[in-house]
Amino acid sequence: MKRFVAVAAALLLGSCATVQPPAYDVVIRSGTIYDGSGGQPFTGDVAVRGDRIAYVGPRAPGRGAREIAAAGQAVSPGFINMLSWSTESLLQDGRGQSELRQGITLQVMGEGTSMGPLTPQMKALELQRQGDIRYDITWSTLDEYLRTLERRGVSMNVASFVGAATVRINVLGEADVDPTPEQLAQMRRLVIRAMEDGAMGVGSSLIYAPGNYAEVDELAALATEAGRCGGFYISHMRSEADRFEEAVDELIEISRRSGAPAEIYHLKAAGRSNWPKLERVIAKIEAARAGGQRITADMYTYTAGSTGLDAAMPPWVQAGGVEQWIARLKEPATRARVLVEMRAETPTFENLMRHAGAEGTLLVGFKNEKLKPLTGKTLAQVARERGVSPQDAAIDLVIEDGSRVQVVYFLMADENVARQTALPWMSFGSDAESQAPEGPFLLSSTHPRAYGNFARLLARYVRDEKRLSLAEAVRKLSALPAHNLGLADRGRLRVGDMADVVVFDPARIQDHATYEKPQQFATGVSHVLVNGQLALENGEPTAARPGRVVRGRAWTGRPDGGCRSSASDWSW
Repeated sequence: MKRFVAVAAALLLGSCATVQPPAYDVVIRSGTIYDGSGGQPFTGDVAVRGDRIAYVGPRAPGRGAREIAAAGQAVSPGFINMLSWSTESLLQDGRGQSELRQGITLQVMGEGTSMGPLTPQMKALELQRQGDIRYDITWSTLDEYLRTLERRGVSMNVASFVGAATVRINVLGEADVDPTPEQLAQMRRLVIRAMEDGAMGVGSSLIYAPGNYAEVDELAALATEAGRCGGFYISHMRSEADRFEEAVDELIEISRRSGAPAEIYHLKAAGRSNWPKLERVIAKIEAARAGGQRITADMYTYTAGSTGLDAAMPPWVQAGGVEQWIARLKEPATRARVLVEMRAETPTFENLMRHAGAEGTLLVGFKNEKLKPLTGKTLAQVARERGVSPQDAAIDLVIEDGSRVQVVYFLMADENVARQTALPWMSFGSDAESQAPEGPFLLSSTHPRAYGNFARLLARYVRDEKRLSLAEAVRKLSALPAHNLGLADRGRLRVGDMADVVVFDPARIQDHATYEKPQQFATGVSHVLVNGQLALENGEPTAARPGRVVRGRAWTGRPDGGCRSSASDWSW
């Protein structure tokens, strides 16, 4: 018996001596791998060591400290949100749950305005104008803001364009004026500083004051700096409705003059009378691409947009900022003039309320506690209750709320949205903040795109309607936007690349958010790795906050960073 025990002990010690330590930190086993290229998927493993992908293939040669069984599930690169408004929400809650639960690993911000550069006066106004989410502004530059997010802890990576309107306000304030040559040179220097701090390019938003006041020469000048700093121009164009085609021409011209690639934010044909224009716009974009220009677009997967009642009023009345706008609306003569322009059949500005109608204008966000009970009503309902016209009701709500009032406008055609999802140069952006149904996020409603934009693509347009293949959808959620952003080591499942990885069930992924009940999480994503760490595990956020600042190519922290003589000095 003693001999048997001794032999058994020796065998046990010998076997222990041969046990090898884990070869990887994480191994995702037996998933269906969509590597981001758009090619055929295959069954295999993805292994991660540190923050990088260490193996992609049929069977990882070694075990992981953490093993994830993924049989029957898709394994793909992390998804990129090309139009995020999580600038404030991530300060409140770094988890960004509504998008993390859809597989987002990179939030890209900066549509028209950005969180820097800020002057002392701009900071004071931002503090004064804050809504449900309150926060201190401890930064001045865009880079300092992004570092603040990283330091506080975020689940997803973050990046930003520098806002053309933000640059304009730094130098010109919010007035409707053109820059002098000296002022334009100052604006260009601000863009260069932001680009060398890691901005992705310059973002404009041309239906809103004061961005609307910028003319083509000004925008081309700023885009030129973005291009020679390895970035691109991205724009909420001057029109998505009555002047849709002319706005696309303007964007293509800015790209041509600057040498920078250009992307259209949330491409859409807004308003029934404009729905037929989409095919002509697609033809314009494809002609420009065939001619050698890099023109792309992104979109959200809904037939309604969301913005403010400022998109129902002429930009001239908004000059000088929201405080001056409201003061003017209180003047009887000015109000009368605004009402005439709001009711015009052929307005001189982008009047989204005219296309949506009062019944198609849903009220979702107020600052004033006394107005919050109106949330979820249409503008038509409020106008009837008050016994006034919809235009008068809109003006009164802006005055009473002290803000632009957030609304949802129903504008687009189902078939056009479906058509766009399959375009090979189309990526995707929520045009919303990442949030959760808790805390200050419950003080207002939102658009369902905040909770469902990306899951809706994979559920409705890929699985149910088969508008595009899953491999192609994954490419347009990952490798395509990563390439457009100049990110050489993200957007693909490839050895050596950053380990941003999503595991989801193509048969079960589903959006649940509706216009009536938008604050409902999507389901079907089980695991999300960000920089090699599990940010979502078994469908729930972890305590890890592995998100980092992702910077553009001119970032001077890179050995080859810095701007160059022209956009042509970069490979695109």
